Amino acid sequence: MDAFQQFLKTFFDFNAMAEVAPELLLVGLPNTLIFAISSGILGTLFGLLLAVMGISKHRLPRYLARIYTDIFRGLPAALIMLLIGIGLSPLTSPILGKSPYPMGILALSLMAAAYIGEIFRSGIQSVEKGQLEASRALGFSYSSSMRLVVIPQGVRRVLPALMNQFIALIKDSSLVFFLGLLASQREIFRIGNDAQANSGNISPLVAAGVLYLILTIPLTHLVNYIDKRLRTGRAEKNTEKNQPEQGQAPVSVEGSPVR
Repeated sequence: MDAFQQFLKTFFDFNAMAEVAPELLLVGLPNTLIFAISSGILGTLFGLLLAVMGISKHRLPRYLARIYTDIFRGLPAALIMLLIGIGLSPLTSPILGKSPYPMGILALSLMAAAYIGEIFRSGIQSVEKGQLEASRALGFSYSSSMRLVVIPQGVRRVLPALMNQFIALIKDSSLVFFLGLLASQREIFRIGNDAQANSGNISPLVAAGVLYLILTIPLTHLVNYIDKRLRTGRAEKNTEKNQPEQGQAPVSVEGSPVR
């Protein structure tokens, strides 16, 4: 019983959670969302560029995209954060300043781009080749066919996977912890970790974990909903369209009413 009480006091001390909750909500939550949303937007734009390079007819852009993807997907995320956030800071400080905040966003964006690029590439390549051939037959150039016909269809097919990557970015924002943010720039994990170090109690970290769950679980269900609608929405729409109106006799293939 004593061991169980000690466990509750160490991990589920509600007084310690209540003390850190205002800072988690007022400081950590906004910074975490800024990191995730900013890196999500930049990573999506750069990832789309990588996807187009990856399916290019020319070898050089294909090789460059593959090398970039292999490196950023193969190295540990913490190492990439340190290499970019600290290693590149002397070069970027004249433009971005000495604050690690923008470097954290840059590092997260470059890491996300490697995964998002592969997501886009698989989605684009899943579009039937007949779509490209049909648009070329109508007089579109190759670039116009890709931009107006193929890429929009590929992006639509991978929306659930993109949402999953955004959920991963929310959690990966905790890696900015390695760059040493100012007190006003700390994200959820850093605030929980600092409170844990000061009090010697792990409950603030548990509170941070609960806040991550509050953010990610609804997004996970949203992903499942979007995926279900993309898979079944069109079929349901067609089924409703083909249903005869009330009071109207069903029509056979030849067009005459079925007796």
